[in-house]
This record gives sequence, structure tokens and C-alpha cells, in this order.
Amino acid sequence: MQKVDKPKRPLFFYYLIVLAVIVILNVFLFPNLIEDQVKEVDYGTFLSMLDEKQVQIVQLSDDEIYFVGKDEQMYSTTTFLDLNLVDRLQAAGCKFGQVKQKEMNPLLSMLISLILPMAIFILIGQLLSRSLMKRMGGSGMQNAMSFGKSNAKVYVASETGIKFHDVAGEDEAKEALQEIVDFLHSPQKYQEIGAKMPKGALLVGPPGTGKTLLAKAVAGEAEVPFFSISGSEFVEMFVGMGAAKVRDLFKQANEKAPCIVFIDEIDTIGKKRDTQGMNGNDEREQTLNQLLTEMDGFDGSKGVVILAATNRPESLDPALLRPGRFDRRIPVELPDLQGREAILKVHAKKIRLSDSVDFNAIARAASGASGAELANMVNEAALRAVRDGRKYVTQADLEESIEVVIAGYQKKNKVLSDKERLIVSYHEIGHALVAALQSHSAPVTKITIIPRTSGALGYTMQVDEQEHNLLSKEELENKIATFTGGRVAEELVFHSITTGASNDIEQATKLARGMITRYGMSEKFGMVALETVTGMYMGGDTSLACAADTAADIDDMVVALVKQQYEKATELISSNMGKLHELAKYLYEKETITGEEFMNILTAKAPQAAEE
Repeated sequence: MQKVDKPKRPLFFYYLIVLAVIVILNVFLFPNLIEDQVKEVDYGTFLSMLDEKQVQIVQLSDDEIYFVGKDEQMYSTTTFLDLNLVDRLQAAGCKFGQVKQKEMNPLLSMLISLILPMAIFILIGQLLSRSLMKRMGGSGMQNAMSFGKSNAKVYVASETGIKFHDVAGEDEAKEALQEIVDFLHSPQKYQEIGAKMPKGALLVGPPGTGKTLLAKAVAGEAEVPFFSISGSEFVEMFVGMGAAKVRDLFKQANEKAPCIVFIDEIDTIGKKRDTQGMNGNDEREQTLNQLLTEMDGFDGSKGVVILAATNRPESLDPALLRPGRFDRRIPVELPDLQGREAILKVHAKKIRLSDSVDFNAIARAASGASGAELANMVNEAALRAVRDGRKYVTQADLEESIEVVIAGYQKKNKVLSDKERLIVSYHEIGHALVAALQSHSAPVTKITIIPRTSGALGYTMQVDEQEHNLLSKEELENKIATFTGGRVAEELVFHSITTGASNDIEQATKLARGMITRYGMSEKFGMVALETVTGMYMGGDTSLACAADTAADIDDMVVALVKQQYEKATELISSNMGKLHELAKYLYEKETITGEEFMNILTAKAPQAAEE
């Protein structure tokens, strides 16, 4: 899609225009006006004109002499002590009388004193306001005072527009939107049978999954105008302006029908209204009421389709989601394994790749990544290839890009002491050892002790061989045990503990609490929900929904569950201390080892078990 926009002039361009007008007025108009008033000359010039009989009328005062010349011009000069002045005036034939200054034409006087300054200030205000409004409101602002105009960016169909083949990993969402495209292409098919197209479709999902991209793809496939506006652009300082923008947006949409109107982050204006009626006059609520009215009022048969996107569907007003407004709710979830592989291939079309790249392996390693994160991974891989002086991207570049997106760049300026490197080595091997010795854990694929910009001094990467949508109780307990493995290794080897397990503690506690309060995996509470989750697409904030006594019991059970898995990890590592020392030494020397190297050392039979 191509955005239709007018070129913007810089602000100083208008200042130059105003400056030029003022200069022209001063040069051509004001001097002429001044010339019609009293002209001041020195006393010598006055005497010369007197001798040449160029003076007609003279008015004497204590400190000033006013006179009128033969040219009808009024003059003034300073009085000097001259006893012969009266005689010289009489000899020159001058008349004594009152010298009246010429009065300016009343209309011209009003023009100069009132209308002209006002016109200049209005011109400056209009030019500056128009420039500022265009900068703040985009091409939708037609004049400086058009506060009620919508700021929607208008895109028109183009040969290079976004199509459905540019969007991968969201097959279900594309299938649901394909019907809208078909309706915009052939509305008569639906009208003949009496079917009505949904007025609106709400795209719901986590950030970065491609909701905006899908909306543009619908417009690209339908080849119709596409109005794009963010919910925050309706929010104005002046009450009523948001509602005016909604009216203007739907007016434009009706004029350009068939078309698509896309409102991004609709939760900004579509939040649930106050049920207590305390804020009934607030700007956001007026904007929402106007949106509800407009969606009820416009004729859906014209081919105006409203698309909206949000990350927080639970916060939307129920009136916005009822049939007749946003009829369809289309989930745009995080892609699965096949979806991630397809997304990687779409973005990889733009870069040069090595023949050995395995997208399936990259997709498995990037579990839980959104489409935007996968696009970033491909770009990071291309940047890494350029830094290394290569003209194509390799598998190693893509693998490193996953770690960059997840854990940050390698922090080369952070130098650990030998003792710290040894502690981190044992810590990471402790995680890997516990994971490998359990039957329901994902395989270890990489271990490193190179610090990252995220703050991690090292990490252990595990990648499932297959996509998992469900986790059993045993798998969750094994995850907790794996999280505790690093601290266990530190304590067994150094008989001391460090702050390096802070993130492990947080993850283990969160997982244990979820098992008890949300997943119903405790014998005492069973299938009872004790915790509510809000904002599931925005990180999932949780809050307990139980009595204080019950909350205390939950805390005790969480502590007991983590301790139980800590003891299991202690038992596993204690029985394999020889392998722990061998693997930690190898990691200390190499800094980074693969999962294959780790498993080869772990499964190799030692000639003699290490003594402790």
C-alpha cells in the first residue's frame, strides 16, 4: 500500500514570508507616509531657504521653528538666539501664522494603526498553526483550526502492496479474513442470498504477532483504500474533539467506500465505561459513545469494513463487542513450530543464505518467539554476517541471533575473575546435569559462560524436539528441579552460595505457585482457582483471589514444593560429582560447548570415578 501524503515545508519557510512582508511595508509604504509629515532640517538649511525666498509661512516658538516651504512641505528646525531673524523673515516676504501639520487620511490611518497590524498577526498565526497542526495531525489536517478532522493515514492500492503471501504463520487468521476480502470483491454474491457481512473484526493477540500487517494485507488483497489510525490519536485535550474525529473518520470512509478502516490499539478509547456513572462526561467515554453510534449508523452493504487490533481484549467495553459492531474476534496468537519456520522463510527471502541453513532447527530453538522477534532474528543474523566479512548468512549466524534476541549481545568488556568463571561454570553445568538426568526434560543444546548484555553471566539452552502445548505435572516439577540445579552445584562444590541464582529462584517460585493456584496440581486444593490472570497477552499479571489464611497456606506449599525439587536436584548431582567436575572443567576452558559435546562427556564411561 502507498501512503498518500503532501510534502511538508519547513517551519522557517513561513517565517521568511512574514519577514519579507514586513520589509516590503517598511521600504515602500512607511517612508511615503512619513514624507507627508513634518520634515526636520538644521538651522543653516532654514537660513539658506530663507535667503532663496523658499519659505512661505513661519511659526516661532521658544525652542522650535515651524515653517512651510514653496513645495508645500512642512519643516521644523531648532531655535537659535538670532536678533536679526524677524527682520530677515520680513525681508524674505514670509508670513507669520499657525503652521498646521497635514492630517493623514482617516481610512489610511485606521489601515496602518489597526487593520494592518491585525492582518499581519492573523497571517502569522494562520501559517504557524497550520504548520504545527500538520506536524501533529498528519495529512488529514486541512486547515489550522480543523481540530475535529481525523488523523487517519490513507493508503491506496498499489502493485507493491502487502498481500496475504507476505504474512506467514497465521493461517487461521488469514482464513477468517479471506471472507472479508471476498465480500469486498464480490458483494453481490452475499446480497443475493441475503447474507450480511460482519461490520467489524477484532484482531486479538500478543504484541508482534502481525495484527497490523494482517489488516494491511486485507486491504492489499481487496485493492481498496485503507484508513489507518491509532486509538490514541482520538484522545484530545479538548472535550468533544475525539468524538468529532470519529464522525469525520466515518464520513471519509463512507465517501471512499468500499474501503477498510483500521483502528490500532482500540483499547485506548474502548475501555469499559464506569458503571458507577462518575465519569460520564469524560472525553474518552464520549469518544467511545460516538464510535458505538457510528458503527450502528453506517450501512454495511456499502463495503466499509472496520478492523481493530488490541493486546487487552478483557478491558474492552461489552457494547463494543456485541453482534452488529465487532462481530468477529480473530485470535492472532504466537506462531507454532510450522508457523515460525514459515515466517523465517518469508523474511529470509530478502537476504543471501548459505545452502546449509536449517530453518526447522532455528524454529525449534526460537520457541515462543513472535513474528516480529523472528524478523529481528533474521536481520541480526544478516548484520552478524556483514560484521564477519561474509556475503551470506550461515546457520551459526541464525543460532547466534536467537541468543542475541533472547539474552542480548555478548558483553565482551565484562571480564570475570578466574574464581567467578569457575563458579559460573559449575552453576551452568548444574542446570544441564539435572536436566539431562531427568526423563521428562528438554535436551540441552548449548551451555555458555560468556556474559550477555541482559545481565546473565551464562546460560543453558534447552530445546524440545517437538512442539509442546501441554505440560504434565512431572514436566513442571522437572523444570523446577532444573532451575535449582545451579544453586545445588555451587553449594556442593564451594560450600557457599552466590547471587547468581536470582533469576532461577524467581522462575522456580513462579512455576511452583502456578501449579498450586492455577493448574490445580495440589492435593489440598485440587481443581480450585486461587489466582486470576489479567492481561494474558501482556505478560499475564496475577492476583490472588482467596482469603488471607489460604494465601498463607499457598506460600507454605510453594516453599515445600521448591524444597522438594531442590532435594531431588541435590541427589542427582551428588551421585554424579565426577561428571560435574569433568564437565565444569571442560566448560571453563572452552567457554561455550554444544549439547552434543555435553552428552558425549556425560555418557562416556570414566576409567575411575572421581573421589570427593
